[in-house]
Amino acid sequence: MQRFYPFSLFLGLLFHLTMVAQTKKAGPVITDFGEVFIVNEIDFVVDTSMEFKVVFDIMNSPDDHKTLNSSIETAARFLNMHAQNGVPLEQMKIALVVHSKASKDIMNNEAYQKRYGTNNPNIELIKSLLNVGGQIIFCGQSSMSRGISKEELISGVQLSLSAMTALIQLQNKDYQLIKF
Repeated sequence: MQRFYPFSLFLGLLFHLTMVAQTKKAGPVITDFGEVFIVNEIDFVVDTSMEFKVVFDIMNSPDDHKTLNSSIETAARFLNMHAQNGVPLEQMKIALVVHSKASKDIMNNEAYQKRYGTNNPNIELIKSLLNVGGQIIFCGQSSMSRGISKEELISGVQLSLSAMTALIQLQNKDYQLIKF
């Protein structure tokens, strides 16, 4: 015969609600994007004295032209979570190397509207990353194969010979590759 334990049920429900109630927080670096959870009681402590140099390999993009590219938002999450845990912005260097399907996500609004009939949902995110010193580097090979000219890019996006070239050069400058 199974017994009913209301107190145990209550504790289980309380634990579940506590976990669900935890909210994500954006900022302090990128205030409108890159929300992250606050993690307490960390065992592997963040070394706030080191320089964080990372390069994000951004090649995928949502099929829906009105959807923000979460791979690009990863860079905002990286900046926010480390700043929330004491790493100064001047110790964080980020670069995004954009190619393949993600090529469309760095187009300016005029070019994006012409091709897809809607505003580019990534523009404010890209501008925010550029405004805090991030580099956005576009693959020249993707530019040519997808017919995206330099004039169609968001202002501040750099054109490279290729994604491979940019990734190699950045890693040779001690940037660590993050690929999602």
